Amino acid sequence: MTRATLRAKAHAARFGGPGLDTLCPMLLTERKAVPREAGWLYEIKFDGYRVLASSGPDGRLKSRGGIDASSWFPEVVAALADMPTGTVLDGEVCVLDEMGRSDFDRLHARARRKGWYEGADMVVYCVFDVLVAKGKDLRATALERRKATLARLLRAH
Repeated sequence: MTRATLRAKAHAARFGGPGLDTLCPMLLTERKAVPREAGWLYEIKFDGYRVLASSGPDGRLKSRGGIDASSWFPEVVAALADMPTGTVLDGEVCVLDEMGRSDFDRLHARARRKGWYEGADMVVYCVFDVLVAKGKDLRATALERRKATLARLLRAH
């Protein structure tokens, strides 16, 4: 059995919901024109790396390609350490410029070093979804309700 499979089984036994090892990012639907029908949500598209994050003292980051990116962005892992264990967030890590715009070249330069170093650009985690909250799988829940849950989690921490 692989290490990822063992971690996934241990997580399910402990928290009840799926863990980071079994989840993939929920990808966006890109449109060239603004839909006219009701029921659409619009969000800023940050220019960063798509990352799933598990919270708590044993939190980790997983890239869209399945790579453990925890050591690349330790400031993000540290920021999520006091959130409830058994929570999985979906978002993008970014380096923001002075105006708050994501700068992919600066992020890529930082990520190439695969870790924190003196003078490194600070990375932020732009979270836009919660897939699991305190062990409860929310993927089948309406996006509006997941966003409300995410807002409550972030306000509390």
